Amino acid sequence: MEKKAITIPQNFFGRLCRACIEFDLIEENDNILIGLSGGKDSLFLTYALAFLRDHAAFSFNLAAFTLDPLFSDNFDTTVLKEYCNNLGIPFYTDKVDIAGIIAQNNGKDPCFSCAFFRRGALNQFAVKNGYNKVAYAHHHDDAVETFFMGLLYAGQLKTFSPKTYLDRTGITVIRPLIYFREYELIDSYKITGQKPIPSPCPYNGKTKRQEVKETIRDLQQNNSAVYSHLTAAMRCSHAEIELWPPEMHRDDLKVKHFNFWHK
Repeated sequence: MEKKAITIPQNFFGRLCRACIEFDLIEENDNILIGLSGGKDSLFLTYALAFLRDHAAFSFNLAAFTLDPLFSDNFDTTVLKEYCNNLGIPFYTDKVDIAGIIAQNNGKDPCFSCAFFRRGALNQFAVKNGYNKVAYAHHHDDAVETFFMGLLYAGQLKTFSPKTYLDRTGITVIRPLIYFREYELIDSYKITGQKPIPSPCPYNGKTKRQEVKETIRDLQQNNSAVYSHLTAAMRCSHAEIELWPPEMHRDDLKVKHFNFWHK
């Protein structure tokens, strides 16, 4: 790949800076390890953080890490290594047999297993090599979809945070693309100069997340405010929340039942 100057459109740079400043994502002398899968989002994240590194008023260090989950025999990281070299970012890679783990579980919860072991490998590498922060390429749509998935499949109102401290490892997870919509990143290769590498995942496009993505899209056709309402709902609010109280424990309910009939 021909080496090129690192430039970012002003509106993209503004969104990146807003996330970093609002949520205190990057600080002086940080050592940040980027989770680079080779998809459009992580490629842009790597490029954007390289740009920020070169223009920030303080210094911080970057490196990229790619995990081969062994979904195929021809997962080649050569292009990713060259991409990082052109950005002045050290590149590392490792292999974990996630495909074998999923097969042992008879294909149950493949996305959970994959995400769990990917995070584990990334965090372990960060701890061993002195990185205090790990950067994920989750964008705004990912956050909204996670929020909606929690409601539909777990009965919980929660999503991931732009910044999360992991007390067991001492690592802080950051998500600098949190203010980017997915449709804005579809053609981000025109900015980075690197097209995404094909995903080796056999479940790509067949997941619960894909179902939720399509559900939101369908709901938007009847109500264009659905996405913005989900966005507002996943934000903490000082307004009174009108929800039912937690379900009462059976023993507590027995006491109340007794008191009701024996006053």
